[in-house]
Amino acid sequence: MKRVRVNGEIKARTVLVVGAEGDQLGEQPLAEALRIAAEAELDLVEVAPEAEPPVCRIVDYSRYRYELERKQKAARRNQVKIVVKEVRLRPKIGPHDLDWQLAKVRGHLDHGAKVKLLVFFRGREREFPQRGRDLLERIAEETGASVEQRPTMDGRSMVMVIAPRRSG
Repeated sequence: MKRVRVNGEIKARTVLVVGAEGDQLGEQPLAEALRIAAEAELDLVEVAPEAEPPVCRIVDYSRYRYELERKQKAARRNQVKIVVKEVRLRPKIGPHDLDWQLAKVRGHLDHGAKVKLLVFFRGREREFPQRGRDLLERIAEETGASVEQRPTMDGRSMVMVIAPRRSG
């Protein structure tokens, strides 16, 4: 959580003050804003330091921090974590092995993960990159996934990233 300035920590000469009930008290000198907050037995909290003049609210600081933490927790809870799974293949893969790998890829996609497909080339296999490209495109077509990164050579391997199709 970022540090907010409270009461004596505020450096600006004038501040835009928002009252305890959300009413606008207008632009005030800092000393006057601190006096109003003290009379209400609350704190003067700088809520928008980048504004000109800075916006300060008259509020109970501990309650303000509590509300801020709850909002941040709720935002983290609603966040979607994108997982990238990796599946390694060879260009001369057999039909049964390909079916097995396709099932694995479909499983990852069904769980909402992106899949990074790697085709490793050894020796003379590197002379025929089209085989790897055909294999990757076949997998993307058969799984019905959307291609996020087209097949590209990266050293001795070819890489492609696919993601589940968005429904809706």
